[in-house]
Amino acid sequence: MGPNHYRFRAVWPVAAPPSRVYTALERLDAYPAWWPQVREFARTGQDSGLLRIRASLPYRLSIALHARRRDPEAGILEVGMSGDLDGWARWCVRPDDGGSVALFTQDVEVGKRLLRLLAVPARPLFVANHRLMMRGGLHGLRTLLERGLDEE
Repeated sequence: MGPNHYRFRAVWPVAAPPSRVYTALERLDAYPAWWPQVREFARTGQDSGLLRIRASLPYRLSIALHARRRDPEAGILEVGMSGDLDGWARWCVRPDDGGSVALFTQDVEVGKRLLRLLAVPARPLFVANHRLMMRGGLHGLRTLLERGLDEE
């Protein structure tokens, strides 16, 4: 694995049924309302869109997404990614202790020039930045589901 290649994994325990969690995660255009680091999502087609994110570090990422797999029965959502990040990301939603667990996996190569140049010295910061972004997303999703805002 080269210095610009990243594999991420996050486990999100959520006190809501898998169908609600899956539906919330499927609605990419609603992410900016509950995930603070997701600044914008704009549809570019029926199964594609442009995602803009900014976490704690002072840079933004623009990522074109296209659906690769959408399987509500299996609880799987997967997108291909290109732009500042190239690769894929997947959610797997499963029942767990009266609620759900959403497993996030991502395999990407950084395309943004500045981040590629800083790959070796800044890698620990990039990994920590991703961890903080995922923490913000988990908190936002839990709040959305607890308050029933996903059902409006």
